[in-house]
Amino acid sequence: MRRYGKHTDEDDIRTRPGRRNTRPRTNIRPKHEDAAEGLVLTVDRGRLKCLVGDRVVMAMKARELGRKAAVVGDRVALVGDLSGKKDTLARIVRIEERTSVLRRTADDDDPFERVVVANADQLAVVTALADPEPRPRLIDRCLVAAYDGGLEPLLVLTKSDLAPPEKLLELYGDLDIPYVVTSRAELDSGVAVARVREQLDGRITAFVGHSGVGKTTLVNALVPQERRRSTGHVNAVTGRGRHTTTSALALPLSGGDGWVIDTPGVRSFGLNHVDPSRVIHAFPDLEPGTEGCPRACSHDEPDCALDAWVAEGHADPARLYSLRRLLATRERTEGD
Repeated sequence: MRRYGKHTDEDDIRTRPGRRNTRPRTNIRPKHEDAAEGLVLTVDRGRLKCLVGDRVVMAMKARELGRKAAVVGDRVALVGDLSGKKDTLARIVRIEERTSVLRRTADDDDPFERVVVANADQLAVVTALADPEPRPRLIDRCLVAAYDGGLEPLLVLTKSDLAPPEKLLELYGDLDIPYVVTSRAELDSGVAVARVREQLDGRITAFVGHSGVGKTTLVNALVPQERRRSTGHVNAVTGRGRHTTTSALALPLSGGDGWVIDTPGVRSFGLNHVDPSRVIHAFPDLEPGTEGCPRACSHDEPDCALDAWVAEGHADPARLYSLRRLLATRERTEGD
């Protein structure tokens, strides 16, 4: 065994390079200027099905994206094998800027928001008029999420053969929300499908609603070539439906220029992520009246300038009531 004295020749000593020095570090990342554009159709356990041109390509997220996740509706840039053949995999290297975002939290106390859909133009809130009974508070929460995320709302009322729609529509008349009323017989005949399609053509529409309201039945009628999943039934004891859709999926509208995004049924819609000050943007007739409001005004307090604005005749009092009802929805549970 060779021993070294106090004064050694450095050339005689073998040094082992440290692990941290074996690879040069750089912050420069490839720009992927030749990446192909794609649309995320669905996400399943880390694998993303994307539409690239006329091909469906399976892809995974590149490590360089870090914790940033792509969701259904995202426009992405892909590299790698884009043939769409079996057992091939591309990489998503960039997520383009989103024009709208539908988000929710598990409940109002949950600080972690989840992006459900990106880049949708419209949110179709599907609710049954009976079996199960309508839940206006859940509808209100969906409307707040739509206004906050930059989506235009659409009410789709199903099962009108079991109950009339007038009472529920009266609650939302002052919000000027477009609506479509359907029945089972009209769905079977295609009459209701045609009415709904008029609101969907040329747009990307996300469908949301709690289980058992007929959301997946409607999607199957709108996109018959891509039947979503079997439909469920309402539990006679609990009055709740069974989840038949387990993941969001974007589907091309049959015979038209538009997309339908079916989302899993929800039993709650948390709004912890919503800043109440953004909801006022959905009320352009009331927004000018907020200029005299105190800082950080909730628009539902004694010093709110909207009361005087409306009293002077600048806006309909019913509109102010509707705004405050939506803003207060975070203080109530969906079943109230």
